[in-house]
This record gives sequence, C-alpha cells and structure tokens, in this order.
Amino acid sequence: MLFTAVEIRRAMTGGALSLAGIAFFVGLAIAALLVSGGASSITAAVTDPYILRVLRFTLLQALLSTVLSILFALPVARALARQPRFPGRIWIIRLMAVPMGLPVLIGALGLIGIWGRQGVLNALLLKIGVAEPLSIYGLGGILLAHVFFNMPLACRLMLAGLERVPGEYWLMAGGLGMRPSSVFRFIEWPVLRAVIPGIAGLIFMLCATSFTLVLMLGGGPAATTIEVAIYQLLRFDFDPGRAVALSLLQIAATAVILGFLALLPGAGDDGVTSGKPVKRPDAEIVGVRLADAAMVIIAVLFLGLPLLSVIIAGLRADLAKLVMQPLFWQAAGTSLAIALSASVLALVLSVALVRARHMLSLQGPERLAGRAFFSSMGGASSLVLLVPPIVLATGWFMALRAFGDASLYAPALVVAVNALMSLPFVMRILEPAYRIHQHRTQRLSASLGIHGVSRLLRIDGPALMKPLFTALSFAMALSLGDLGAVALFGSDGFITLPWLVYSSMGSYRTNDADGFALILGLVCLLLTIAGTIGQAQREARNG
Repeated sequence: MLFTAVEIRRAMTGGALSLAGIAFFVGLAIAALLVSGGASSITAAVTDPYILRVLRFTLLQALLSTVLSILFALPVARALARQPRFPGRIWIIRLMAVPMGLPVLIGALGLIGIWGRQGVLNALLLKIGVAEPLSIYGLGGILLAHVFFNMPLACRLMLAGLERVPGEYWLMAGGLGMRPSSVFRFIEWPVLRAVIPGIAGLIFMLCATSFTLVLMLGGGPAATTIEVAIYQLLRFDFDPGRAVALSLLQIAATAVILGFLALLPGAGDDGVTSGKPVKRPDAEIVGVRLADAAMVIIAVLFLGLPLLSVIIAGLRADLAKLVMQPLFWQAAGTSLAIALSASVLALVLSVALVRARHMLSLQGPERLAGRAFFSSMGGASSLVLLVPPIVLATGWFMALRAFGDASLYAPALVVAVNALMSLPFVMRILEPAYRIHQHRTQRLSASLGIHGVSRLLRIDGPALMKPLFTALSFAMALSLGDLGAVALFGSDGFITLPWLVYSSMGSYRTNDADGFALILGLVCLLLTIAGTIGQAQREARNG
C-alpha cells in the first residue's frame, strides 16, 4: 500500500473540511442574496430598465474588449514566433507578463498618465494644434484598459501554441517555397484556430467580471458594469434591493458564460518556449521583418509607456514624506496582514484539496461517489469565478446586517474573499507539482516504510518548498493589489494600500496617489519576481 490508512483518512478529512468550508462561505452568501430579495429580485432583474442597461453594457464592453485584444495579440504573437532572434525578445516576453501580475489600480493610473486629459498623448496633440483632448473615461477608456491587461495574456498563449509547431512543418514549407500568406493559411491558422476560442472565452470572462478598471474609467452611469453598479448601489445609494437583483443577475450571467467556456477548447499556457532557432521560409523576407519589427515596437510602447509613466509620476512624489505618514503604515500593515492571512488560508485549503484529490485518483474511476467527490473538490477552487468577489462581499454584507455594523467584520471577510480569489491560481501551481512529486517518490517511500511526519520532513517538505513559496508569493501579490472586496468595506478605520491610492485620487491628491501606487507596484512586482525565480533560471538554462 502506497499510503497508510491513517494518511488516507487524514487526507480525505482535510479535503472534505476544505470543501465544506468553501461551500459554506459561498453558499451562505448566495442564500443571503436569495433571502434578501427572493422572487421579487429575480423579477426586478429582468424588468428593471436600469438593470437591463447595465447588463447590456457589461456584455458589450466584454465582447469588444475580447475582439480588440485578440486582434492586437494575433500579429504580435506571429511576429515574435517568426523572429526568434529579435533583439531583447526574452525581455519583451517578460514585459508581457508584467500587466498580468500588476495591480489593476496601478495599470489604470499608468494609462491615465499616457492617455488621460493631462497625459502625454494629449500634451502632444495640443502642441500640434489639436484643441479637443482625448478622453480616457467611458467605453473607450474601458476598452483601452482591458486591451492593456488582456492582450499580453492572449499573445503569450498564442505564442506558446505557435512555438509548439514541429520543425518538420517549416522544413516542408521551405521546400515547397511557401509564401507568407500560405504559411499563415496552412500552418499558423490551424494552430491559432484551435487556441483562440479558449483564449477569447477566458478574456471575455475576465472583462465581464471587471471591477476596478470600470470603477476608475467608467465615467458615469452610461458606462457601468454589473459589479460596479452593485458597489454604487450599496456604497452610495444604499439600495439593497437593486444590489441583490444585480448580484443574482451577475451569478446567472457568469454561470452561463462558464457553461459556454466548458464547451470551448482549453487555453492552458504550457509555458512560452525559449525561442530556439527555427528556419522559417517567411522570416527572412525584408517586408515581413519590417512589419514584424513595427508590430513588436508598437506592442512594447503600448505596454511599456504606462508602466514608465507610473514610475516617473511616483518618483516625482515626495516618497520620504509619504512613507512617514501614520496613515501609510496603517494601510501597509493592514494590507500585509490581509495578504499574508489570505495567502496562507489559500495554501491550507489548496494543500488539503490537492492531497485528497490525489488519494482519490489512486483508487481508480470505479467508485461513483469518489468521482463526484473528486470533481467537487476541483470545482470548489473555481467557485469564485461563478460568484465574483464583489458579489460574495454583497451576500455577506446582507447576511451580517442583522448582527449590527457589517464593517466590523470587514477584515475577516476580505481575507476570506481574497483567499478564494487566489485559490484557482494556487491550485494550478500546487496540483501538478504535487502529482509529479508523488509519482516520483511514493513507491520508493512506501517500500522504505517512510510515512507520516518523517516523510513530510524528509521528502515532501523539501521537494515541495519551491512550488509552495511560488504559490504563496503569487497569492500575496494578488491580495495586496485587490480593491474589490475592500471597496465595499473601506473606511477610515479599515484602509489598505489600494484603497489609500483610490481615496487619494478621489480627494484630488494625485501626487500622493502616484507615490503610493509606485510603492504598491514595487512590492507586488518583487513578490511576483520572487515567485518566478525558478522559472527565470530555467529560461536562462534553456536560452
């Protein structure tokens, strides 16, 4: 037997408790929404003109953002795949990973610095005589911001697919003298056609549940998504009835989207390869090389200038003065405490679920109850996709109103919501690592009689320390930069760094907001880099 009966029982118990805890937290929030609104809320959601307008805008901006992100990513990915020796290629690919690990709030500030009323682009337009400045607020700004965050994701996923094309294809294409149009039609497009639906579905889901970007760049009631409308109804209008109706509508909409995504091929990122030289018949054509260089440069400027703007604006602020403020240390302490607590909770839940799922996988697919338990634990990690953070916070807000001021429970709620928000990413890091490690060591450990604490300290702990640290650092960075749940409960007594940045902007203290944003961005970036040290070393060895 690979594992003792005690080990199996403990793993199953841990998985069951974790599943029950997640189900209780999410289920109670949904139940509170249903009890608060009941059938009247569901009826209101399909008859209220305001709610229907918000739903239409939510779906419209998500659809347009998805199309624009795919259309921009497509030529950039093809250019990077076609030119493996492009100067600084590996750093360009790493640049595309920055928006994915950057707090949304900071990315929005960078975009405002370039595209805003007082931004660089409008300053240049005024110099050449264009009097009417561009506005980043409204639908245009939301689309711009979503493309900024999602185009790099789409590009990396497409590039991973293109770089998995066998080298023999290119040898045959060269032998047949294929032109660039034929290469695209017969080699690249079949690969891209297989991955684009999954990528598009993923981006659509991210844009449909976007909160911070729309909150900052929406520009008014005409450009409001469901999650932002929920926040406004509770925070400013205090209209719980409509908020409940919108929350139920959000759950229904995300359920439909997730059901549709399940029918699409996966968009898994197996990792961008190291760009090993491949002789392509279309890579050396002068016109193609110039076009590829132009697309890559445009992408670098599009992504790099807002990041540079954040750095420059942050350095202009009086950072020494900002870090000496008691309010900063209060916000930093609260953010770090929440991030550490949420990431540890996400790790504990993930480890319990991963161990239980592994034990079940060893039993084989014969037992129906075991298969259901296995699938339930896998689905539990993605419940936050079905019930987004702002909806979870709304449900618990409604549930806790009966016990007094709901803001008293804000820290614990934000920790729980952030842990659930991190769970899909933590599981994605830990489960493959744990499965591979057990495949390599479980038979040898069993044959040597190494079990329990001894196995944990001597075999499992040292081998899994790196993926655990990676998962912890990613979860902390994600929690540190989150504004979703905090926006609903933020107050003078409960301040985090993202809330401090957002409230500084609302008070027209833009210099302070820029300084705080730079500090927050550096902390999140350091956490992300710490979590990818091993990956960077592997890239260096393969490069």
